[in-house]
Amino acid sequence: MEQQPQQIQIKASDADLRGVYANGVQVQHTKEEFCMDFLNVFAPAGTLNARVITSPGHFKRLIRAMQENVALYEKSFGVIEEAAPAQGSGFGFETK
Repeated sequence: MEQQPQQIQIKASDADLRGVYANGVQVQHTKEEFCMDFLNVFAPAGTLNARVITSPGHFKRLIRAMQENVALYEKSFGVIEEAAPAQGSGFGFETK
C-alpha cells in the first residue's frame, strides 16, 4: 500500500513572512549540530538577523536543496557570478 504524503500546515507571522536581509553568514558546528548566523554587516557595525541551528543530516539536505535550486536558477536565468569578498571588512560568507 502506497503512503500518501502528509500535508503540514505552517503558521508564520507577518514579520516572519517579510524575511530578513543578510550579506554575511558564519557557519559553525559541533558533532551534534550546525549553527548558521545570518548577518547584516555595514562597516563598522553589524547585526545578527537570524540564527538557524540544525542537525548534520538536515544541514546536508539543505546544501543539496540549495545546489539543486542554484542549478534550476542558472538553467532559467544564466550563470550566477560569485560576488567578491568585501574589502577589508573581515565579514562575508565564512566558516569557523
